[in-house]
Amino acid sequence: MRLGKRGLRDIGLVAAALIVLVAPTFPAHAQEAVTRDDIIKRLSGLEATPDLNDAVPLKRPPIATELLELPRFMVEVQFDPDASTIRPESYQTLGRIADALCHSTLLRYGFLIVGRTDATGKREYNLTLSQKRADSIRDALVNTFKISSKRLQAVGLGEEQLQDAARPAAAINQQVQVVTVAKPL
Repeated sequence: MRLGKRGLRDIGLVAAALIVLVAPTFPAHAQEAVTRDDIIKRLSGLEATPDLNDAVPLKRPPIATELLELPRFMVEVQFDPDASTIRPESYQTLGRIADALCHSTLLRYGFLIVGRTDATGKREYNLTLSQKRADSIRDALVNTFKISSKRLQAVGLGEEQLQDAARPAAAINQQVQVVTVAKPL
């Protein structure tokens, strides 16, 4: 299936309980500085538009494995505990992401903002929270940094495919992922 405007939109709506952003319950700390050039390098080079399943989040097969085959990068975004409000210390990171998405190399690609959570709490709640956080990142990129909404979709994966399965409550399981999912528009 090819992801057009509606397809990208539907992924977020259908996956209304999915995304790669999760609120840490630990105190805020300095984020590792990711550069615009790092982001550009990691997100460029999409060879084929992926066929991502549009099923209802709680009934769809896992898509995290498919995302691993696409150009992507992960970054930590801080949220208020148990909420989708982005903490102020994360806006510099979002600004770097926006700068990269506006670079000529990536300007015509479409991207998926993926939110995840750790494995604490109920699956349904984690899916909903991760979707809300992914939506918050997308909204900040669109409204604050003026990235075209046509280029961004948000999906929450909850606790699907933990980054550190041996430590299901680890903070690394809450990182945000940006994935290139659409060839130049």
